[in-house]
Amino acid sequence: MSTPRRDLLRWQFDLTWSLAAIHLDTLMPEDFLWEPTDLVWTVRPDPQGIWRPDWADTEPDPMPVPTIGWLTWHIGWWWGTAIDHAEKRIPPARADVHWPGDGAATIACLRDLREEWVRVLDRLTEADLDLPSAYPWPADAGLTLAHLAGWVNAELMKNVAEIGHLRMLRTASLA
Repeated sequence: MSTPRRDLLRWQFDLTWSLAAIHLDTLMPEDFLWEPTDLVWTVRPDPQGIWRPDWADTEPDPMPVPTIGWLTWHIGWWWGTAIDHAEKRIPPARADVHWPGDGAATIACLRDLREEWVRVLDRLTEADLDLPSAYPWPADAGLTLAHLAGWVNAELMKNVAEIGHLRMLRTASLA
């Protein structure tokens, strides 16, 4: 059954994903770990070969520029957590969310998250959209699952714009 708010959120998500695909579909393997400056956050394999993101619990000043690898890890972390909250599952700790280790696997993971998010969105009723949501804000913020869905659209668009900008900078630097 169609609901006006869900339909708008789904339309907005589909628009955002179509813009994401423009950049994701053109990424080259070497784009993911390209460092545009000396001050970056990236993903690195630990001694066991598990790819872990740079992280600080307090945002550094100046803020490091994230690599595409870091941004794609970041999307996977927050989006997976959003899905878990929407599905009433306990998400893994941030430190337990790893980068897949290469571009193709990363894009496949993002596409899987898209499919899972579409399933979440498509099942939402008007009553579901009014349910409280404690992610990504505090439980006492008084926000709902509709707010969470709107935030996913906004956060995805922001992160994809960052990826696109880095991709264009790298391409221009090679010209």
